Amino acid sequence: MASDFLTLRHGLPVPTPAETWAELASLHGVDDLVAVGDAILTRRLADDADLEDAARRISRRGSADLRTALPLLRAGSESPRESLLRLILIRAGLPEPELNRDLRDGETGRFIARLDLSYPRYRVAVEYDGRQHANLRQFRRDADRWPAIAAQGWMLVRVVDHHLRDPAGRVVAPVESALRARGWRP
Repeated sequence: MASDFLTLRHGLPVPTPAETWAELASLHGVDDLVAVGDAILTRRLADDADLEDAARRISRRGSADLRTALPLLRAGSESPRESLLRLILIRAGLPEPELNRDLRDGETGRFIARLDLSYPRYRVAVEYDGRQHANLRQFRRDADRWPAIAAQGWMLVRVVDHHLRDPAGRVVAPVESALRARGWRP
């Protein structure tokens, strides 16, 4: 590997984040590559051009998956499940959601919530509640947020892990229903 594609970590030469992402293609599929690519972009460890260059240099197993993943990458996703939810929604023909939008009180400007995926035009939010949301303290905070989100005129669709086993019925259908109720038409 050329030294242009290496960086120092704790004094040791290691592949850059973009190179590491491209190398993962031989082991992981498109959805995982999107989740890792989103994380790299969100954390500003590389930019789109770095990832495109790294993907172009790979000519082995997984290179087709890299080319498929590239146009799906988005900065802003803060977890692999958020990336997966976004992919499920756009593959189902729903509009591309905005990632991690801060919702503030329309009158006071007070912070209410950080919405995982949102459709501001329709005031529909999709939240992925991972395991950390089962913690009693976090659950209580979440439960207090839900009416505050609704008070701002937003519809909230909550998704938990087992919903991903039936994405059409448990993810796409409720989000599509909420969007249609707010005026969205395909």
